Amino acid sequence: MSSQSADYVAVHNGVLHITVATAAAGTSLDFAGVDAAVPLLRDLPAEVGAILLNSSGANFCAGGNVRDFASAEDRAAKLDDLAGRLHDFVRAVDAADRPVVASVHGWAAGGGLSLVLLADIAIGGESTKLRAAYPGIGYSSDGGMSWALPRAVGKARAADILLTDRVVEASEALSIGLLSRVVADDEVQATAVATAEKLATGPREAQNRIRRLLRLSANNTLDAQLDLEQASIAEASVSPTGIEGVDAFVGKRKPVWP
Repeated sequence: MSSQSADYVAVHNGVLHITVATAAAGTSLDFAGVDAAVPLLRDLPAEVGAILLNSSGANFCAGGNVRDFASAEDRAAKLDDLAGRLHDFVRAVDAADRPVVASVHGWAAGGGLSLVLLADIAIGGESTKLRAAYPGIGYSSDGGMSWALPRAVGKARAADILLTDRVVEASEALSIGLLSRVVADDEVQATAVATAEKLATGPREAQNRIRRLLRLSANNTLDAQLDLEQASIAEASVSPTGIEGVDAFVGKRKPVWP
């Protein structure tokens, strides 16, 4: 890992920290971090048990750098390139098979909201605000928002949030499922880190099974999902993780997860 990459991606206590935005250009999406993370996500060290998306600026991520778009000689080529790089990142996070936590302080707008939706657990602050932002500059969405948003909040709410470009305050975001928890503004980062570190020490195989079931449930009938759950729990019972979990419970000891 280069010294520049280390400014954006680092492993601490089993958690891969990825900085998606910095103070530069008003906490717009920082592609130095996005690009640096992709190769590491595709070949994760065994020690990594969770992924944390965060920012070193005042906001989680205020979306794309609009001034950069405006100055491009060929805007279509510029946006095609940036969207492709962002989508490489989204695909790499999705394929990493690790729980994803987002530390959502301040604003999450545009691509920043797409990244919130990418997380399994999103921790926000009392003054956190979310916004689609794309219609405000005459653009359609990227980063998987049109896929993830209706799955998170339903088609009607997704259309309202995207088409009207309204601001979603933290309390509403929590109630409709855009955020998992809301804490005091000065506790967002610490809570997100603690959550990611707890996940990193947990039963990784069981976590991956749960995450797969949750994702498949969106397009499955109840009957099909019941079959998947039945097969998954039976397989889990004879896996090293499942055996250790039950043995530890019966033996009244703390499990040592493989």
